[in-house]
Amino acid sequence: MDVLSDVVAVTRTGRPRSAHVRWHAPWGQEFASVPGSAGFQVILQGSCWLLPPDAEPVRLLAGDVVFLPHGSGHTLADSPERLMTTPACGLDDHELYDAYASATVDRSGDRGPVTVVLCGAYQLDPSRTHPLLLTLPDLIHLSAHSDRRPALRSAVELLAAELETPRLGTDAVIPALLDTLLLYMLRIWFDEQPARGDTTGWAAALNDPPVTGALHAIHRDPAAPWTVAKLAAEAGLSRARFARRFAMLVGQPPLGYLTWWRMTTAARLLRTTDAPLRSIAAQVGYTSEFALAHAFKRTHGTAPGAYRRNT
Repeated sequence: MDVLSDVVAVTRTGRPRSAHVRWHAPWGQEFASVPGSAGFQVILQGSCWLLPPDAEPVRLLAGDVVFLPHGSGHTLADSPERLMTTPACGLDDHELYDAYASATVDRSGDRGPVTVVLCGAYQLDPSRTHPLLLTLPDLIHLSAHSDRRPALRSAVELLAAELETPRLGTDAVIPALLDTLLLYMLRIWFDEQPARGDTTGWAAALNDPPVTGALHAIHRDPAAPWTVAKLAAEAGLSRARFARRFAMLVGQPPLGYLTWWRMTTAARLLRTTDAPLRSIAAQVGYTSEFALAHAFKRTHGTAPGAYRRNT
């Protein structure tokens, strides 16, 4: 798998929680901060305003997508004045997320202009959050109408069509489309970060072909007997130059990241499969279950067997 697909597969848990809500002005809705989640808002019809934490209000139009990677609290309303002067009203959190995406919740208001929003959250596991996600800003605002984002626009249109006219299979299609939406949001954000020679961090790493080549090699085959020299060959750089470049962009040495990813993969296998420890050790590059157990306990603070029993 590639890096971004692996990051989502490891970090996200459960099904996306979402609601298809139709609001009639005047309206306002508070969304509480939810640690261990990533929130999203997709404006399917009409327009509204978003008040993020500690920032100016943002105008949202039909087709816009807002992603809150760290589950930050925020408010949506039909006008900026209502954001500031009127206590938000509408759905409480339980009512909001208990309504699954294929069911529409209609909030009557005064029968003013209509805004239709798909709002929801992805559940994340804080214990295995990839550092890539930790570097994201609190709020990412993407316009689906940008000519540079046809895939995002298509995903939004497909979601809107399924929600407006549910059919056989809709309950399976919508979670798949929401996963697609998550990957598109992340892909667009990292693709569109400016490339500068002094930039560091995961946005720069994923836009650096040599480092990305080494990362893909690690994620494609974590069990391979990787050395810095072999990863440098994947990157097409000398050993010394590769090691400096990788550490500068990723934030840790190549073999440090390799070990972290192996232990993260082992934890996922322990949690989601019944595979014996010997098999898991082979899948993540350890010659015996004892070698894996030693490395796992050093990283996670508990033995593999205890980890499996307690998750």
